[in-house]
Amino acid sequence: MELKTEPEVAAVFSKYPDSVRNKMLNLRRLVLEVAEEIGLSSLEETLKWGEPSFLAKKGSTIRMDWKAKNPDQYAMYFKCTSKLVPSFRLAYAEVFDYEGNRAIVFKMDEEIPETELKNCIKTALTYHQVKQLPMLGL
Repeated sequence: MELKTEPEVAAVFSKYPDSVRNKMLNLRRLVLEVAEEIGLSSLEETLKWGEPSFLAKKGSTIRMDWKAKNPDQYAMYFKCTSKLVPSFRLAYAEVFDYEGNRAIVFKMDEEIPETELKNCIKTALTYHQVKQLPMLGL
């Protein structure tokens, strides 16, 4: 897989506090693992609204960030007008915390359920191929 990374992304990761940086890099690792596992030919890592973001040709944008105003949490964001978060909420109601129709929210002290999150990431990276499926194929 070809990963196209803008240099500004590394600068954003470097500015996170140490404890946060590891959490954010773990989310990044999961996105890259899923992209490899599903055989994407390319993935773009860029900044959207100053936040690390991933763009796939047949997918929907995935963003991630931690904000100092909510220091005990960080999140993975999805396009709020898509069916992504509503479908995640149906499939994984008891697994994740959500912010409206736009984000899965993680607490700093919790273990991420990687299998379920990787399913959500896969669905986002292939969104235009699965958006017609019930619950996006989850």
